[in-house]
Amino acid sequence: MWVTSMPQVWDEEGAAKRGVVTPAPATALLGSLAGWVSRAVEPPAPRPCGSEGGPPVTAPRLRLRDGRHLAYCESGVPKDKARFKVVFSHGFTGSREDSVRASQEVAEELGVYMVGFDRAGYGESDPNPNRSVKSAALDVEELADALGLGPKFYVIGISLGCHAVWGALKYIPERIAGAAMMAPVVNYWWPGFPPDMAAEVYNKQEVGDQWALRVSHHTPSILHWWMEQSWLPTSTVVAGTTPLPNKRDAEIRRNMKADGTFQKKNELATQQGIHESYYRDMTVMFGKWEFDPMSLPKPPCPVHIWQGDEDGLVPVVLQRYLACRLSWVNYHELPGTGHFLSAVPGLGDTVLRTIFG
Repeated sequence: MWVTSMPQVWDEEGAAKRGVVTPAPATALLGSLAGWVSRAVEPPAPRPCGSEGGPPVTAPRLRLRDGRHLAYCESGVPKDKARFKVVFSHGFTGSREDSVRASQEVAEELGVYMVGFDRAGYGESDPNPNRSVKSAALDVEELADALGLGPKFYVIGISLGCHAVWGALKYIPERIAGAAMMAPVVNYWWPGFPPDMAAEVYNKQEVGDQWALRVSHHTPSILHWWMEQSWLPTSTVVAGTTPLPNKRDAEIRRNMKADGTFQKKNELATQQGIHESYYRDMTVMFGKWEFDPMSLPKPPCPVHIWQGDEDGLVPVVLQRYLACRLSWVNYHELPGTGHFLSAVPGLGDTVLRTIFG
């Protein structure tokens, strides 16, 4: 039988004289526990390029309004001779040197200037503790303005970097002359997806990827801690062990690991801290968005999506559904093709000719 009574009042001085141990208040115990948990899950401080003990600055960079720096890399024709000016947003593990890999001949024929940039926290761009889909879009806009790309410019994104393109279509549509996304990563929690369809595809992932995305979405504050625990199921994408059904994708990854390219890309991307690059990418892409791309109104510019039907990282069934919901998207599905679209022979030229031809 449970008995309730009035709280006991402790006389600490008298208790000490009687040799009685005074219990610590529950609030103090909980406070200590909360402090320990907070310290345990807190990611390490970033190591910005150019700071004491940080990596060196080797790339051209520009200073943003909030004081951060963006590192960038230009390609194609000279900016002052270009007919079309493009900002390129790289994917997971990528860098400012990534592009659609179009030939120089086609870039010159069409008159295309392209600038890639290290997204916040990647490579030599300063970390942004307030990263979001909106901040990614505004970084694109500030980069374009700082380089003098004019009142309107084009945006191209690949894989996870396409969140910056969706952000641009939402927050700065009046600045966008055209947009293209190559194998854009989807968020399983976008409201526009039928819950049963999203759940079915989500559950087909590796268990570690399901958990990594679940933590990214629901409890992003512990993602760094979670990902660093060897006894917990974590992302196969980060580890580079995701099963890839497409033969070209599997061969590309195998060769990159064999010649050291895979490790080198990871080291460069995460040199300021893996939390500032990979883990913030995951919490932004798979977190709670302020808008659903499938609810966007038709933008004042053409939008293209390229998707492989054997993509092992982005479910083609969800991409098809999204494209059907957005009647204004020009959807290009590539048969027998996987996720690494920039490596598909001739596709970079096709992308440029489609957008600018």
